[in-house]
Amino acid sequence: MLATVTEESTETDAAKMITAPEAMGDDLSARPDENVDSLIPPFPDETREITIGNLQIPTRYFLAPLAGYTHLAFRQVIRERGGLGLATTDLVQAVHIVHKHRKSYELIATNDVDRPLSVQIYGSKLDEMSKAAKVLQDQGYSAIDINMGCPMAKIVGTGGGARLACDANVAKKLVGTILESVSIPVTVKMRLGWDRENMTAPYLAREFEKLGVAAITIHGRTRAQGFSGRTDLFGIKSVVDAVEKIPVVGNGDVRTVADAFRMRRITGCDAVAVGRGAMLDPWLYFRIQRAYQGLTGPWDPPAEEQIEFLRRHFYLMLEQHGAERSCVEFRKFGIWYGARLGIPEDLEKRMQNFWSVEEFEANIAELRVRHGTRKNPIPTADIKVPNGPISHW
Repeated sequence: MLATVTEESTETDAAKMITAPEAMGDDLSARPDENVDSLIPPFPDETREITIGNLQIPTRYFLAPLAGYTHLAFRQVIRERGGLGLATTDLVQAVHIVHKHRKSYELIATNDVDRPLSVQIYGSKLDEMSKAAKVLQDQGYSAIDINMGCPMAKIVGTGGGARLACDANVAKKLVGTILESVSIPVTVKMRLGWDRENMTAPYLAREFEKLGVAAITIHGRTRAQGFSGRTDLFGIKSVVDAVEKIPVVGNGDVRTVADAFRMRRITGCDAVAVGRGAMLDPWLYFRIQRAYQGLTGPWDPPAEEQIEFLRRHFYLMLEQHGAERSCVEFRKFGIWYGARLGIPEDLEKRMQNFWSVEEFEANIAELRVRHGTRKNPIPTADIKVPNGPISHW
């Protein structure tokens, strides 16, 4: 059964990829203007839905896995805004799935609202990865995503994450073994390569398709970059061009409707997976949905809806984890939500250091009075990659 929470309770030629110089700049703020033309959906003749294996997905705009963030409460509160297609869990170590590790099962906890859902697993041992995939299928999960992109040292140090993509034969054997173990869709999320001299993604995507992988999600950076610089859209395009039929999902630096549409226009990718952008703007998928309806004018949710979003997310966490843990874990969201939700800087800081439900509600009461008085429109979010290749994201 699903881990359920109810509402109540490498080949050299692959490295020879031409990259447009403008794709690799360091200025993350240099984003496309959101004029009317940039908000026109790409590929007007395509269906809104997309199929991955036998899984029908209602939209082409997904929630990417984010370590420490894409838990059930966050996935559900984002789904409730509207417009989200597939969501993927936080990455979970395969061996912990096999041995029913409590904290890992909390990461993949779900409910009837949380659909469609894919579970992302990582590891380097064939037996552990295939057993974990089989366990997840037997418990009723809809799809499995193999992590071949995580740049964190503690992941790659065990041979998992981005390290897997360094040996094509090992990677193909692992993917093939998992595919033989299950009948549900298996996808792979990876980066362009280990570094600029080893851009293995196009070759691997082509080989994984031959094995039977249902889709590829490609983050447009190398492992050496970590999360610095800009997403290489032409690198993503090289992966799109390398496969024959399976969907390719683009990922990286999508924070606005214009970003999502621009990625699809330039790369030709079939879908887009949004990570940090969903925390910076929880209504991003709804904005994309509005654009498909021809509504391109300025829009923001009413102040009360923004405030109730905060409460909804917090109380969904309470249902699963209780007060003590929820108060601690919710704090990290404030620095992502603050700018979009109009939280004054001093109140945002207090939201990073509250200890009880009563303190949370006191902060909410003050926000009702002071909403929109924030001075700095730039988010204060700053997630650090523990022992990662890059000291900043």
